[in-house]
Amino acid sequence: MIDFLGLGPELFGLFVVFGFMVGVFFGFFGMGGAFLVTPTLLILGYPAPVAIGSTMAFVFGTAVIATLKHSDAGQVDYRLGLLMFVGITVGIELGSRLVFGLEVLGIANLVVSIAYVLLLAAIGLLFTKSALNNDSDDSDDAEDVDESPEDDDIPEIAKKIKSYNIPPMMRLADGSTASLWTISGVGGGVGLVSGFLGVGGGFVRMPAIYYVIGTPLAIAVGTSLLGGLMSGAIGAFTYGRAGVIDLGIVTALLLGSALGARIGSSATAYVDEADVTIYFGVMLLVASLAVGLSELADWLGQPLFDRVSVVLLLGSALLVCTMILYHGAKAVRQTTAGSPIGE
Repeated sequence: MIDFLGLGPELFGLFVVFGFMVGVFFGFFGMGGAFLVTPTLLILGYPAPVAIGSTMAFVFGTAVIATLKHSDAGQVDYRLGLLMFVGITVGIELGSRLVFGLEVLGIANLVVSIAYVLLLAAIGLLFTKSALNNDSDDSDDAEDVDESPEDDDIPEIAKKIKSYNIPPMMRLADGSTASLWTISGVGGGVGLVSGFLGVGGGFVRMPAIYYVIGTPLAIAVGTSLLGGLMSGAIGAFTYGRAGVIDLGIVTALLLGSALGARIGSSATAYVDEADVTIYFGVMLLVASLAVGLSELADWLGQPLFDRVSVVLLLGSALLVCTMILYHGAKAVRQTTAGSPIGE
């Protein structure tokens, strides 16, 4: 049987398709879906350092593609991204050292998996609750004509945080200001998550930029991608020095994400994110369940749970990817026909 960089044809093809779906997430949400790649590799039996290192290398490659696309649309705050760089670097170094220390103790896979279950569930609940609240507030929004669109685009919690002017204050691309301490704290926290869990940190970074630093949503997505590029580069270098990156996995994932990232980035011009946010939140909850089932498979000696976990991860990712493509195609048809998208 022919191998592709150490992978069988079926597994190589699976990773290409998976990479396409992850690329769509990265381009559309500013969250790379790497939080799905690492647990999937763990479920497939790869050691934690290999799963994390390979995912970080993949995150870097995908982030380059998606960041350039968003940069063309003026949705990347490079100043903010560079200010977060130091915190991201320190956080990733600390996170990776913790992983290697746990690997020596023989508990890295268990601890990383438990962390994934808790974090995915928490953020999944946040997104699902936010989507449901947005649906219930639609009629109220129609009556709030006095508020400017710019004010509407900044969450209340971000406005509260930005009201505390703790110097030094930095000016952002949208003209507002934020404390350097806030920016550094967000960068350090995201870097720690990236280095420990092997993710670009986008599913933490994008909400943090939006809800804590307080940028408009479109800029939060684009700047999150820039952060993913930086954290992916640092993480890939850190794990690459240890020789734990599987080039076969990375190559297959990048082949798929190269197309997916461009499609996802283009879809942001046509699709209202609120239309698919609830699907994304449900996907995170399903991913949390899948990782939990995988751990049960190890504890109970039931391989069936592992297979169910993979089906849940890939199935939920396919659902969200399909919904983005569906809404995008629908909006493009409406635009071509000359009808308003909102009708």
